[in-house]
Amino acid sequence: MKFSENWLREWVNPPADRASLLHRLTMAGLEVESLQILGENLNGVVVGEIISAEKHPNADKLQVCKVSIGTADFLQIVCGAPNARIGLKAPLAMINATLPNGLTIKAAALRGVDSQGMLCSAKELLLSEESNGLFELPNDAIVGQALADYLGLPDATVEIKLTANRPDCLGLRGLAQDVAALYGVPLQESGIAAVAAQIQTVREVRLHAAADCPRYLGRVIEGIDMHAPTPLWMSERLRRSGLRAINAVVDVTNYVMLELGQPMHAFDNATLQGAIIVRRAQDGEILKLLDGSEAKLDEGFLLIADGQKALAIAGIMGGYDSRVSDSTQNIFLESAHFAPPVIMGRARKLGMHTDASHRFERGVDPELPRLAIERATALLTAIAGGKPGPVIEAVIAEHLPQRPPVLLRRARLARVLGMQVEDAEVGAILRGLDMQVETLADGWSATPPSRRFDIEREEDLIEEIARVHGYEKVPVNLPSGQLRLGLAPEVQLAPQRARERLTAHGYLEAINYSFVAAAWLERWGLDAGAATLANPLSVDLAVMRTSLLPGLVAALQHNRRRQQERVRLFELGRVYHAGEVGSQESLRVAAVACGSSTPESWAGASRAIDFHDLKSDLQSVLTLSLDEAAIEWRAADLPYLHPGRSAELWLDGKSIGVIGNLHPRLSKALDLDAEVYIFEIDYALFADGTLPLAQELPRYPSIRRDIAMIVPDNVSYAQVRNCVQNALGDVLKRCFLFDLYSGANLGDGVKSLGLGLILQDATRTLVDQDADHCVAQAVRALEQHFSAKLRG
Repeated sequence: MKFSENWLREWVNPPADRASLLHRLTMAGLEVESLQILGENLNGVVVGEIISAEKHPNADKLQVCKVSIGTADFLQIVCGAPNARIGLKAPLAMINATLPNGLTIKAAALRGVDSQGMLCSAKELLLSEESNGLFELPNDAIVGQALADYLGLPDATVEIKLTANRPDCLGLRGLAQDVAALYGVPLQESGIAAVAAQIQTVREVRLHAAADCPRYLGRVIEGIDMHAPTPLWMSERLRRSGLRAINAVVDVTNYVMLELGQPMHAFDNATLQGAIIVRRAQDGEILKLLDGSEAKLDEGFLLIADGQKALAIAGIMGGYDSRVSDSTQNIFLESAHFAPPVIMGRARKLGMHTDASHRFERGVDPELPRLAIERATALLTAIAGGKPGPVIEAVIAEHLPQRPPVLLRRARLARVLGMQVEDAEVGAILRGLDMQVETLADGWSATPPSRRFDIEREEDLIEEIARVHGYEKVPVNLPSGQLRLGLAPEVQLAPQRARERLTAHGYLEAINYSFVAAAWLERWGLDAGAATLANPLSVDLAVMRTSLLPGLVAALQHNRRRQQERVRLFELGRVYHAGEVGSQESLRVAAVACGSSTPESWAGASRAIDFHDLKSDLQSVLTLSLDEAAIEWRAADLPYLHPGRSAELWLDGKSIGVIGNLHPRLSKALDLDAEVYIFEIDYALFADGTLPLAQELPRYPSIRRDIAMIVPDNVSYAQVRNCVQNALGDVLKRCFLFDLYSGANLGDGVKSLGLGLILQDATRTLVDQDADHCVAQAVRALEQHFSAKLRG
């Protein structure tokens, strides 16, 4: 929010210099972001009028001007500005004057002709960053008057950085109310009188989206002179607030927006047909906007329309076909209240940001439209003439925002601030902020004004007391009391240990945004259950991620494009899925890898990474909390994984993650130039391990027996191992796979598994007969369950 200091002081003039005022604003939460001093050191600069202008005898681009400064004598000035002409009034720097840019004016001879001063541009006076010639002053400027007095200088352009909860300060009126409360001085607010109708021309207003626009006011003004110049005082205030003057109608609506905080819009009444209708857009509806672009809309946009067509996107930008132009004679002036939710994110969705959307999406006082339309009418008719019609208002009162009273307890205020604030001061602060205050036995009941959307609960009132009373007055005390430290269960795997294990295997940790593009998840087939953001920062950050993998692969690709052949990345972060009540989040660990299996070395040739390399890395993490035998590896069937080089991990009947090679089709779509292997595990499902227990060392030796079983191809090793374990019970201490074979001599659809069985009894030494019996039991169980055969 940019504003002129002098303009603010017309509303409220506290007993403080500029530095003190700006410091107080910052300390009250209205951070001053920049300051530009205007019009200092203008002594000796007056309003001059060119009486004559003749061509310089020795230079084609110079003129010799006679300039009046209100005395009997004229000054001779040599000037090269292209707009220097007879009758023009412009700033004249007298001899010995020092300009704000440091230039001291001396008598000089330019190409042999004496010059007794200098006619100035706005840029030379540091009043503007641009200059197209002399600073042209209006005809009512008094010749000889000090320029500073005429322009109301010196002044300063102040820009404050407002948080989203303070839209009331996006207008001078709201900002001045805060300053008045900070200094305890009255607000110099002059009443805005209603402008009587001079014609009876009206245009009906219909609210077809009452919840989105509960109040809409309109007024026809006929006979506008579009060529009437905007007064200098108004154009200067606009310029010092960061806006340039365009024409009387646009300038007045901008002025009222800056003054009161209410955005407005004017339509060319001749382009309108029938009633004004406030409605939602139709899906696919297209509207050409003021900037010449075409906006393709959906049902989320609110429109201002007539009986035939759309006229404007409510609260964002007007339409091109109904714009006010130089030929406009009659206008329809709009002033309305739009609910913030229907404006939020809509301008950003169209790739734009306007002053109106900036205010409406944060919240504009619903009581302002009437004041604004009367103020704008008065200014416009005074500047450009015209006859106003009656104000037509459509309002649905039940949809207007309500400001219920908020209770502030005296004890709660003291406890939160850590200090006592006198009751009289609390009441004065709340009343100074334009609240209706009722004193209660244990505190106060304060009803905030309609413009304060941010006052909803007791904490909001405490914040108001703190910032107006002064944050610097709040005592700085260390918190007292004992803190109870929460200890993680001993069996739970700390995330840091997983990080350290992956780092030890050569992986680097990556941190990606939790927001991703919806197209990313669709390409991976991971868009099911994705939570969509209501107000995304951009289209590329529109949904919450359902997996860590798309972001990690994008980071891997980024590194590959920068000559990094061997890339290993991991991330430990949260993913999100839309649930029946809000979003559900879970912690996951994921990794991606490509390139060679080992770093380049003189010791020997390296090979490309494969499935088993990544499986080994994953197992090293899982075994931090789990017994390797507890995990079952099943073939995976997922759209983003290679069907023959992927697996799904199961633990206690639950899927805990996946591992494998990216599907070739996905790799091609992502323009990857190498085979990429990935894994992703739900951290919570494997982080809870078992507490290690001390056991007596075995007193009796173990014995090993090996068997080779022919089983169908669709039978996994995990199934075979579980079957053998169930058949032998506690005597089987370990079962492992040491050989896998398939070939023509075995037949189609079968494979041979070589199993190593470690047998041991805690009460006696096993003999050969015991071992043979165990082997027979295992073979028998496999034959019964899988039709397996002992390989001879």
